[in-house]
Amino acid sequence: MKNEIFQLTLVVREYDEAISFYTEKLGFELLEDTVLSESKRWVRVSPPGSRMSLLFGKAASEEQQKSIGNQTGGRVFLFMYTDDLDGYYAQLKAGGVEIVREPSEESFGKVLVFADLYGNLWDLIEPPKT
Repeated sequence: MKNEIFQLTLVVREYDEAISFYTEKLGFELLEDTVLSESKRWVRVSPPGSRMSLLFGKAASEEQQKSIGNQTGGRVFLFMYTDDLDGYYAQLKAGGVEIVREPSEESFGKVLVFADLYGNLWDLIEPPKT
């Protein structure tokens, strides 16, 4: 039996601002944007070629609004591999994305930490070339 996580929900303030940030600043692809009701959409984005996607869930209550940008209590929330950390770092900087920790060499490869538009922390990792 093979099981695989394929999607995570990211609580957002507004669909369009999240789509704009993730597609324009991070280079993700908009996979789907389907209107479900007057206040709800099914919006999915993903890095090009990735099997994993993020589903944007618009905060619909005060409790949900409190979790925007803090879904993990301030810890790094999402981890993404790249085959070109230096190139992606330049893209992030050019887009004005907040770099929380500058690139460094670690035993598991190059890594940097950045924040999305809500403050969620991401590890960007380039594994060592073998």
